[in-house]
Amino acid sequence: MFYTSYIMAITNSKEQFEDKKLDITLRPQSFNDYIGQEKTKRNLKILIEAAQKRKESIEHVLLYGPAGLGKTTLSHIIAKELGVGIKITSGPAIERVGDLGSILTNLQDGDILFIDEIHRLNKLIEEVLYPAMEDYKLDIIVGKGPSARTLQLDLPKFTLIGATTRLGSISNPLRNRFGAIHRLEFYSPEEIKKIIKRSSTILGIPINEKGSEIIASCSRQTPRIANRILKRVRDLAQIQDKEIICDSVAKETLQMLEVDHVGLEPTDRIIMKTIIEKFDGGPVGIGTIAAATSEEIQTIEDVYEPYLIQLGFLVRTPRGRMITERGLHHLGYAPKKIDL
Repeated sequence: MFYTSYIMAITNSKEQFEDKKLDITLRPQSFNDYIGQEKTKRNLKILIEAAQKRKESIEHVLLYGPAGLGKTTLSHIIAKELGVGIKITSGPAIERVGDLGSILTNLQDGDILFIDEIHRLNKLIEEVLYPAMEDYKLDIIVGKGPSARTLQLDLPKFTLIGATTRLGSISNPLRNRFGAIHRLEFYSPEEIKKIIKRSSTILGIPINEKGSEIIASCSRQTPRIANRILKRVRDLAQIQDKEIICDSVAKETLQMLEVDHVGLEPTDRIIMKTIIEKFDGGPVGIGTIAAATSEEIQTIEDVYEPYLIQLGFLVRTPRGRMITERGLHHLGYAPKKIDL
């Protein structure tokens, strides 16, 4: 049971406990060190340089896209480029208006407030956040009943950076208050290879070209997963007294983790085989898939589906999920014509 859970943790793009220390070690400190997301980087550089010339805080920024692509890292780089402080929290962590008020009143002019999973903010918290974002004012209700009154506090001119994997779950009023909205895309194999080479240098063990290609091919186009796998490959290389990470060590590690050459792990294959064998390749509803595989709907939608769709192995249709011919071929099933 522990082994299966650990395999899922390797390919799960959401942040795990062990990622916190790893991120501090491997996190790029500037735009020059940050590999990929060229369009977003270019736009953010312009935003920062223009604000610095005006001697103003930058506009509020919303970063969205799948987990593990560098939204938190970008927020740190923005703060470093601006030379300001950064306060990090998350939507679920802000439970009461008082929590938000405490955070906002402790910021300095120009500071950045980074809220991860901002789509999970309580609606009451959102309403308090609106005047804070627009007018830098915080409305506090003192007392109860007929004697209740509202106090308005002045806030420092801060910048809110929100991060989300579910842009559609953010309310329109909140989304419209962000001046810059950027989508982070999956990384190309070449970009992942560059990240792996940089990380291996920081970790103190070199990697050859073939080794980096093998790790990159199964990293789900996500830096966080690439770095996780690299750590496990490094462990095996050091146990075997290897001075360099080569293709044989990379392949052996992936076999032990049951991760195939395109990054699919056992649960990915179970989901695909369930659709193929029990539902004739689909279409089938997500609720039925969850029940048949004993997985949660949200886990399937957030962790497994995005990459399967990115690979072209799975499609969403109005009638449900379907496995494509490419997906059938990858699992060794006979191709058949699928009516989409």
